[in-house]
Amino acid sequence: MLWSITSGRYHVPFGTVLSIIVSHLVEIKVTWNPTEAVVVETVRLPRVLIAAIAGAGLSLCGAVLQAIFRNPLVGPQTIGASSGAALGGVTVIFLVGFGPLVQIGAFGGAALALIVVLALHRSDDLSPILTLVLAGVVVGAFCSALVGLVTYLADPETTLQVIVFWLLGSFASSTWPQFGLIASCTTIAGAVLIGMRWRVNVLSLGDDEARTLGVNPARDRFILLAAACLAISSQVAVSGTIGWVGLIVPNLARMIVGADNRQLLPVSTFLGAIFLVAADTLARSLTAAEIPVGIITAIVGTPIFALLLRRTTRSGAA
Repeated sequence: MLWSITSGRYHVPFGTVLSIIVSHLVEIKVTWNPTEAVVVETVRLPRVLIAAIAGAGLSLCGAVLQAIFRNPLVGPQTIGASSGAALGGVTVIFLVGFGPLVQIGAFGGAALALIVVLALHRSDDLSPILTLVLAGVVVGAFCSALVGLVTYLADPETTLQVIVFWLLGSFASSTWPQFGLIASCTTIAGAVLIGMRWRVNVLSLGDDEARTLGVNPARDRFILLAAACLAISSQVAVSGTIGWVGLIVPNLARMIVGADNRQLLPVSTFLGAIFLVAADTLARSLTAAEIPVGIITAIVGTPIFALLLRRTTRSGAA
């Protein structure tokens, strides 16, 4: 994170970054210029913190979803929360423009998508997990179609560019109020998800085994999905849709520590923060014009996913 703060089109020395941050804790001699202070305190520090929290939240949600659905190819988009949040945010941008209401729209869209998914799902089905996955895919596809419709109807001279750039994912407009929003939501959701990591292990065994061990699968799955929805929607609200993080990072963490969620969830959280901070640093440093971070995660994530899939296929064949 400190390396990310020093990097960019305007370079700030490492020692200067440390001095500016420490100056808020203890009184030290000012050896930096006002421009460096603004770059560190106002521009880069909230952006790096938001990127780290967003990456941690997406990876943690991805690991939990892969465990409770018993499928390593599941990601945050599976339950429809990402698409619902994107639809809510895009609708607000289309109607009133980009502003604080976008965050409210993203939260509302994600919550509505989760409610519809749970309404389509029937807990007494023979395969409740498959029903949840299918319901999430259907709701996500429907929300994506509506996002495309809103994008088509948007005015090319006013709102279309804002919608497209926001959908690609970017931390360019990060502010301290946004940091407070995503930090509070992700902390609450993360506390629930990591606090229930033993129950995630039990749910990954299947509903029959979970009931044998005294766990209520439907109730616990609902709590986990609601917590994941909160973390995912807060990320979409502040930075738009960012894919691949919740799909790739948990699989990398699983290769390091195994499938035990007591270790997997904290490691996924840590690696996700590193991955997205590094991706955002590349997005704003590679070219003069900033690249949306969603493009960077897709470019990096696609070959990694292909390698993981190839390795998994070979292991299964063996």
